[in-house]
Amino acid sequence: MAGFKSISELKKLVAAGCKIDKVEPPVYGSDIETVVVRVSIKCPDGKVYTIKAYKEESSALREFIRTNKLEELT
Repeated sequence: MAGFKSISELKKLVAAGCKIDKVEPPVYGSDIETVVVRVSIKCPDGKVYTIKAYKEESSALREFIRTNKLEELT
């Protein structure tokens, strides 16, 4: 799972003190198969980043956020 670019990017931003602002579709809202996931992240310096994941990577990214309880940090 950690081999996906989106997860590596998210780990790097969280380690830098950034927080997840929004996940579309919501991580806890549905367990349906998603094709695209978009994560908006705000950093302490005011910058906003968007990570997009497609197909298998989107499911892995949602699961990573869910299992690491990253959305609770917002």
